[in-house]
Amino acid sequence: MKTAIVGGGAAGFFLAVNLKEMCPDMDITIFEKSKKVLAKVEVSGGGRCNCTNSFEGVSDLSQVYPRGHRLLKRLFKIFNYHDAYQWFEDHGVRLVTQEDHCVFPMSQDAHTIINLFLAEARRHGIEIRTQQKIESLEELKDFDFKVITTGGMPSAFSLLTSSIIPPVPSLFTFSIDDEALRSLMGTVVEAATASIPGTKFRSTGPLLITHWGMSGPAILKLSSHAARELHDHHYQMPLAINWPSLKEPDIQQELRSIMAQHPQKQIATIRPFGLPSRLWDYLVQKTLGERAQNRWQNLNQKELNRLTNALCNDQYQIAGRSVFKDEFVTCGGIDLASVNPNTLESKNLPSVYFAGEVLDIDGVTGGFNFQAAWTTAYTVACAISKAAPAPQ
Repeated sequence: MKTAIVGGGAAGFFLAVNLKEMCPDMDITIFEKSKKVLAKVEVSGGGRCNCTNSFEGVSDLSQVYPRGHRLLKRLFKIFNYHDAYQWFEDHGVRLVTQEDHCVFPMSQDAHTIINLFLAEARRHGIEIRTQQKIESLEELKDFDFKVITTGGMPSAFSLLTSSIIPPVPSLFTFSIDDEALRSLMGTVVEAATASIPGTKFRSTGPLLITHWGMSGPAILKLSSHAARELHDHHYQMPLAINWPSLKEPDIQQELRSIMAQHPQKQIATIRPFGLPSRLWDYLVQKTLGERAQNRWQNLNQKELNRLTNALCNDQYQIAGRSVFKDEFVTCGGIDLASVNPNTLESKNLPSVYFAGEVLDIDGVTGGFNFQAAWTTAYTVACAISKAAPAPQ
């Protein structure tokens, strides 16, 4: 029996190695259109490869998978993050879990993962054909099973007649046309809440001010959950920041407390909520203008309200998007309704399967997209191993 895997990325290699372990007699060929396999693995996690996540604190998969969480909940019964961690350890890659629950190779080098896949492919006799673009499934007619693992790039979909949800970018940072804000580049707020007014989309976490706008986990998670809406609005939408992630009455109460305790101090010299000094100076100047140098005792009710609003509902305009660390994630792809949820086989094309980002599954930053790749690839490997007749 022969299996063709179209796409030499993380899902393709993980599938090939696991399928070969399950079916030693299976002939497996990986087709990659470019010169280099596993290119995305190499740049992921800043070159360190954030290969999964401990999922600690994740009470609902929808928190980390804006699309595909229901299917993954089912598939995690087949292969989950604990299984992925153990798989890499069993194959000689020591892993380490960071305080933020992200999992990396102990080597802190993506090539550790790449070298493992290449070594396992060689050991198992898996054929790798680079610079070979598959234009149609007809080219694979000699293969018993075909698996599409081409990632989220639109060119891959010319192969398919399955229902396709148009892919759009996900997981990106925001460009903001505010020179005064951008002058604060490098400033980090550890627990800010970013939201898009008029929508349900909001995200809390570290926020980084950059020379082009805003980044950090809070922004990346927000971009992932609101990916399609942002695309539909040409990445021109309002953005609200709650810097301390507190409710308005609690913020005003804290400011009143400072007024009572430090009436003679200048407003800019007492930073509430441990905000970075440069950010607080910026907010005070933006809110009070010429009166920014006043003492706390001179703050009137109108100014107190404006300062409170600047802390809990600081408004900006998103002017565009920027790619995060050379990583490119999409939402969209093969409609999950068009595949068997237990095997990921196409309902329209017998013996054609899908794994990885080509499916309409995407996660927030933190190793969740790789985990989806491992889980879907392992699921397909299991399905093909069961569908393949036993060797005589």
